[in-house]
Amino acid sequence: MEIVVFGAGSIGSLLGGLLACVPDHDVTLVGREAHVDAVRQEGLRITGREAFTVRPDATTDGTGLAADLALVTVKAFDTESAARELRTGDFRAVCSLQNGMGNEDVLAGALDCPVLGGTTSYGAVREAPGEVTWNGAGDLVVGPWEPRDCDGVAGEVAEAFRAAEIDAERVDADGIRKRLWEKLAVNAAINPTTALARAENGALAAPPAADLVAPIAREVAATAQAVGVDLGEAETIEAVEAVVDATAENESSMCHDVRRGRRTEIDVINGYVVERAREAGIDVPTNRTLWTLIRAWEAGRGHGESSDDGDGDGDGDDDGDSDGA
Repeated sequence: MEIVVFGAGSIGSLLGGLLACVPDHDVTLVGREAHVDAVRQEGLRITGREAFTVRPDATTDGTGLAADLALVTVKAFDTESAARELRTGDFRAVCSLQNGMGNEDVLAGALDCPVLGGTTSYGAVREAPGEVTWNGAGDLVVGPWEPRDCDGVAGEVAEAFRAAEIDAERVDADGIRKRLWEKLAVNAAINPTTALARAENGALAAPPAADLVAPIAREVAATAQAVGVDLGEAETIEAVEAVVDATAENESSMCHDVRRGRRTEIDVINGYVVERAREAGIDVPTNRTLWTLIRAWEAGRGHGESSDDGDGDGDGDDDGDSDGA
């Protein structure tokens, strides 16, 4: 399969590197100049759980590309830019593996091909140009977003990941929406709290931070239910607690962004919950408070509505987030 990874940050580089190990896959990374130059000259070096070097194609220009699949792994605030560049190319399908919600709708509104939603619990940190540390393996789930009946292509994408020994599952349109809302609950609980506390994810396993997990998760579950997604409170709380336990020593992407003074993805995480809850007439005070605090921090540093990290080549998550996506 011909695969373009649009956003060669941490998770994009890791998945692109693993896919490039398959002889039948032809992988191209789209990323920033320093990273692309290093990959072209020395290859992409994977360290951590396994150590190897692969040599995928790499480019800084995301326009005019053609492939069976484009994996979008840029930061959420770069999705519109990514969509504009992808629109100049030719793809059989595009799959978002990004944080937050709303990315799939942006891509579907701009592109004339099936759009898939995806989530993964793989974790990575891009340590230096041309190098990414693989610090966590888990699973990957893909499913149809638009149109809702493109199960066949979603199955082919899952099989392409499985060929790279990535534990991938194909779910239906309802299934991927539920998985993404569950992931949203995980990120809504972990990312802003650890960013504000400057703490590792494990801080949410014990009081006082642990006291925030249930209220955040309940609010996300209630909002999901209001928009027609069957997500229960108990299972949502359990999902958050499981990720906190599994990633206790990790630093979330938002915490990493705040430490570096960079714009966060708060608007597509807690901000998305707040907006959908407002539309449904639901009160989500804990999510609203976290969203407001992070937005206040961003405003104090001059982070506006557009990305201050460049254009559509975006770094993806060049830091490794709470659940690896």
